[in-house]
Amino acid sequence: MTAPSTGPATGSITGPGPAADALVLFGVTGDLAHKMILPALYRLTERDELTVPVIGVARSDWSSDELRKHAGDAVGAVVPDVDGAVLERLQRSLHMVAGDYNDPTTFERLAAAVREQAGQDAFVVHYLAVPPSLFGTVADALAAVGLTDRCRLVVEKPFGHDLASARELNAQLRRHVPEERLFRVDHYLGKEPVEDLLVLRFANTLIEPLWDRTWIDSIEITMAEDFDVADRGSFYDAVGTVRDVVQNHLLQVLALLTMESPQHDTADDQRDAKYTLLSSVRAVDPSEVVRGQYTGYRDVRGVAPDSTTETYVALTLHIDSWRWAGVPVHIRAGKALAETVLDIVVTFRPPPRRLFHGEGGRTLAPNRIRLCLQPDAGVTFFLLAKQPGGGDIATELPMGVDFRQALGPVHEAYERIFADALAGDPTHFARMDSLEEAWRIVEPILDPGTAPLPYAPGTWGPS
Repeated sequence: MTAPSTGPATGSITGPGPAADALVLFGVTGDLAHKMILPALYRLTERDELTVPVIGVARSDWSSDELRKHAGDAVGAVVPDVDGAVLERLQRSLHMVAGDYNDPTTFERLAAAVREQAGQDAFVVHYLAVPPSLFGTVADALAAVGLTDRCRLVVEKPFGHDLASARELNAQLRRHVPEERLFRVDHYLGKEPVEDLLVLRFANTLIEPLWDRTWIDSIEITMAEDFDVADRGSFYDAVGTVRDVVQNHLLQVLALLTMESPQHDTADDQRDAKYTLLSSVRAVDPSEVVRGQYTGYRDVRGVAPDSTTETYVALTLHIDSWRWAGVPVHIRAGKALAETVLDIVVTFRPPPRRLFHGEGGRTLAPNRIRLCLQPDAGVTFFLLAKQPGGGDIATELPMGVDFRQALGPVHEAYERIFADALAGDPTHFARMDSLEEAWRIVEPILDPGTAPLPYAPGTWGPS
């Protein structure tokens, strides 16, 4: 295995970058923009966090008025009580540049639109909600018209298809934009319940002293979805579960859950800590992996009739650090499972002697902490207490809190991503050194070429 081309970039960012004078949104007519991005921009407008012009770019031959109507439809489909004045403010900020990404005149017209809406020396955030195969094409074209000199380039996932392609893509983009102005999206880093892992761990002395191999027996991370791939067969068949959610989302969750405390609550201190943790995770051993594919997947349009792409994976990771040596981390993820949930179960070691048992002499499970990240964020402690009545019979007692009920509604991930991209705060974006480590970890199981085990939709995967 070749060594990573980058290491931790301690001190490379001293603070937030320049605030944006304009937002250029590539792929503005696409599915992601319709479902997630345009509603997020409405919420930012509502909170006065989006006050700059938004220039949409897409191949669709739309006018600015057509884009504004599309934005109204997108917001109305997601937001229950749309404020007409807020929507009108968002729509007034929208402008359209239609054209092919391979046509230089598209970018000449974009440059003219930026100058007209934001001025000659505007600092621009370019958000690429387009297929990764177009990242380099767009970056080259932006550079050709001078739109990368004062810009921040924000790219959606996936960043590469494996370690080699990720490095190749990074080199292509870095020709035009330095690391501190290249923001790689992993929308899980924008989820407040995910970020709350840091607060839960490092603000509570009740928890942190127990958070190591001395007290913890194992960790389980589950990301289950009760829906199938629907109409995304072509995309999913080229990606699979490992690339879609394990390499990015779940390894980021793992890093936040198990990393050492950052020195300060700054972007690079946090990202240094994540890099250090991921660099200590062994590459996956294929013998500790189960791959599955739900029955009927091969009948989906766009899926190869002999596809070996996994729609489910369960694997065990090992962290070779002083804190976590000997503590297995079990990860499972998949589609068409029994329910939709993202949660973490931390199982503690049992007492050195079991003085108490459950009814009928039953051995009870040791203490656990369940951290539910979605759909209903919260934390539950499973403690043991004496059952009422005669005898010292123990019973499990869950004690928990629902964060939404206790703290109120949270901001959606894309609201935070766009707010940070506009402000220049890199905290909730992935850094290249950690991405390289994530690709290294999963590389042994990316393309096994063997048939996954079948499982019935609505179950918990292969037996």
